[in-house]
Amino acid sequence: MSTREIAGKTIAFDEDGFMANAQDWNEEVAEALATDLGITPLSDGHWKVIRFCREDFAAQGDAPTLRRITKVGGVPTKELYKLFPKGPAKKVAYVAGLKKPSGCI
Repeated sequence: MSTREIAGKTIAFDEDGFMANAQDWNEEVAEALATDLGITPLSDGHWKVIRFCREDFAAQGDAPTLRRITKVGGVPTKELYKLFPKGPAKKVAYVAGLKKPSGCI
């Protein structure tokens, strides 16, 4: 486990590089994490996906998979790849402060 100072907070990250505690997340942290991935600025479309993932995580206890984001979140696959290129489920989980989705390798 490692830690980083982000937006004035000390954030712990797990061995996969994802936030260890989703409760440490806020929108400033999301902006910084998105910058790590080269996804800036975050648009309304990004925030729609991020908020869905955080709400779904709170309800389900696991970060949503790509299929769940598209089917339940109502975000078309093409749009999801445009917003979070090359591995959208992992990238949105990272920016949303969630653990790596269980379905991801």
